[in-house]
Amino acid sequence: MLSHLSGRIDCRRHNERSVEENEGSHWRGRPGTLILLLLALSLLALPAAAQGLDPTALLKPATDTWPTYNGDYSGGRFSTLDQINVGNVGSLTLAWVFHPHAGTIKSTPLEVNGVLYFTVPDNVWALDARFGREIWHYHRASEGDHIGHRGLGMYKNWLYFTTPDAHLVCLDAKDGSVRWIIELADPKLGYFSTMAPLVIRDHVIVGVSGDVTDIRGFLESLDPETGTIQWRWFTEPDPGQPGSETWPKDTDAMLHGGGMTWMTGTYDPELNLLYWGTGNPNPVLAGEERPGDNLYTCSIVALNPDTGKLVWYFQPSPHDVHDWDAVETPVLFNGEFNGKSRKLLAQASRNGFFFVLDRTNGQQLVTAPFIDQTWAKGIDSRGRPIAKPEATPSPDGALVEPGSDGASNWMAPSFDPQTGLFYVSARRIFSIFYRTATGKPEGWAGRDRNLWSNSTLRAIDYRSGKIVWNHEIGKGEGISGILTTAGHLLFTADNSGNLLALDPVTGKTLWHLNAGGRMDASPMTYQLDGRQYLILAVQDVLYAFALPPPPPSQ
Repeated sequence: MLSHLSGRIDCRRHNERSVEENEGSHWRGRPGTLILLLLALSLLALPAAAQGLDPTALLKPATDTWPTYNGDYSGGRFSTLDQINVGNVGSLTLAWVFHPHAGTIKSTPLEVNGVLYFTVPDNVWALDARFGREIWHYHRASEGDHIGHRGLGMYKNWLYFTTPDAHLVCLDAKDGSVRWIIELADPKLGYFSTMAPLVIRDHVIVGVSGDVTDIRGFLESLDPETGTIQWRWFTEPDPGQPGSETWPKDTDAMLHGGGMTWMTGTYDPELNLLYWGTGNPNPVLAGEERPGDNLYTCSIVALNPDTGKLVWYFQPSPHDVHDWDAVETPVLFNGEFNGKSRKLLAQASRNGFFFVLDRTNGQQLVTAPFIDQTWAKGIDSRGRPIAKPEATPSPDGALVEPGSDGASNWMAPSFDPQTGLFYVSARRIFSIFYRTATGKPEGWAGRDRNLWSNSTLRAIDYRSGKIVWNHEIGKGEGISGILTTAGHLLFTADNSGNLLALDPVTGKTLWHLNAGGRMDASPMTYQLDGRQYLILAVQDVLYAFALPPPPPSQ
């Protein structure tokens, strides 16, 4: 357990405050003498006064920061920091602890100018990134689905986060005060949102969730200053538009066909293309109600971020009937393929297949399973898996691998340019899919039953899709994301509550620590005052690790 470490750095009791104590949008200091109060305020004011993020800085973020959900626009979650490295990772020690008392942390914090920002549903915190001290806390009670929250976007001095009742909130990063709140979609229809907004120049890109009612997914760009909608792109086309031929004719099925956009996408500034994954079609398990490929659900799409116009698409799961969203991070990197340097995009999709595309035009280059799967009998001419008829949900049930939770899911993958390997938490899950036998299929249109699951961290050669090494994560569904660094390290967590540092070349364990609970978020890192920090969330607690500070000079 980590509790034995808190004696070394006695910060937990100073940081633990209840949500009720911190309710509101401004920081509340502790009582004390005037001198101590002024000293504390001066320390807190240092990062607060320095806040602000020029959106052009996101084009090439400083190596010591983490200013977006994935660290940068590529989605690769690779940090060039190397103070913590293969030679000293065994010396990591606890730097600070923060306990918000507000539920499981699934977000990846931002770090900008010495301030750490993170979320849980309905809540945002700003912490001093050196010591884990609270600067301010914002709380907004809402209805809707509180299954988790991924994080924030930042533009200049403004923070953006979505809510369980499908609103977008803009806060002042200095003090957490509200600038504006707008409704993205009607929560009474079943819409909600868990994703971290993506800021691209003067666009705030947001997506929505909603899987149990027959609603229509979309991606939206808003003006960061005013919240005005700049464009909205629906994941199902309007009747008569390209892609509408993949839905049944003479029906309005495509107008309530699902395709949610609930995970943060990626962006290539040189191509000026926004890449996003879309969710499953509705009704979920009843495909006979919507014959055809059902574009643009379960797809990777490239959009112009200035107009919202579709440039190209690729569909990993045509006519999905297993809830296999293709929302997993579309990771961008440049690499050699068949002797040529290419701009590439890779996704380990929920359906159990690994895809590599040319991100300039969507050309499929690699399709390969990264787990054992029972549902596909081959690959078609466009590089898409071909489903077996017997894998279709039925009233009697169809046993399928992977299960509905997917071979991958929202937990972050990573690409390490030093090794040229793609890393993903691969989950073997067996489910029985039952399609509803009576009535008009709506929403889920049936049920699924998970029978068994096991997880393995896998390193994949992007050139071939072959598995280079495996590291067992344990029984159950792996839920922790992955971070790789220039220190020749890979950080993740297993299903027994261990924080792991692995050799990214071999998968060998270099260091581990029993954290005593599930790690539902992805680790991240930053450097301040010459000291590198590793941040991870264990259930409802945020932990910071670092190397021991040097001894004081004599």
